[in-house]
Amino acid sequence: MPQPLVIGNWKMNGSLSLTSDILRAIESGIDDKIKCEVGVCVPYVYIAQAHSTIACDSRITVGAQTVSEYKSGAYTGEVSADMLAEINCHWVLVGHSERRVLFNEKDTALVLKVLAAQRAGLVPVYCVGETEADYKAGNTFQTIENQISALLDNKAVDLKQIVLAYEPVWAIGTGLTATPDEAQKVHDFIRQLIKKQNKEAAIKVRILYGGSVKPDSAESLFAQKDIDGGLIGGASLDVEAFLSICQKA
Repeated sequence: MPQPLVIGNWKMNGSLSLTSDILRAIESGIDDKIKCEVGVCVPYVYIAQAHSTIACDSRITVGAQTVSEYKSGAYTGEVSADMLAEINCHWVLVGHSERRVLFNEKDTALVLKVLAAQRAGLVPVYCVGETEADYKAGNTFQTIENQISALLDNKAVDLKQIVLAYEPVWAIGTGLTATPDEAQKVHDFIRQLIKKQNKEAAIKVRILYGGSVKPDSAESLFAQKDIDGGLIGGASLDVEAFLSICQKA
């Protein structure tokens, strides 16, 4: 089984002092009871601060929250994968539901972002998930299949250099969460889609759950066969909560 992974997504939160304070506290709290890999995706402007705060041999790896599909050029406001690699980013989120919904990012562009990240040596965390309307209409699996198929249809994508994250949009920031059984069914569905194309990748790929994971729900979610960790939003800014989630992974 792959090593469990927990990644904190700070979204548009933080400051120089808060970045230092939170990361120092997380780093000092990672002990032998925490067996999972730990990552944090901070706002672009705090990536350097994050690296300067943690130790060189820290168990915390740093990432960004999105990336441009373009390598360079007249794309004001964009940040390329090569730029992120140059400042030692490890992870980059691609297709988080807030990027899909608020910024209208589509599967075609998101797959190009995955490829750009992989070419630069970054590990993309490709996010998929259904909206509340999809969920209520019973379209969860069709929505997930469409989003995963966009990835699988591009043969240039390296399925061994990617993390997937299932985040039901209706559970993000609402305090709601999928039941462990609901989440497991979707994770298994994703793994089976990958298995049709690459059996080895299906075994090794880590699929994270990202729908308002909290310390009191983490253990039952992570106990599921196909849930390999979590993509943690609000709780990642609470040191005690985040460390508790990491311990349960």
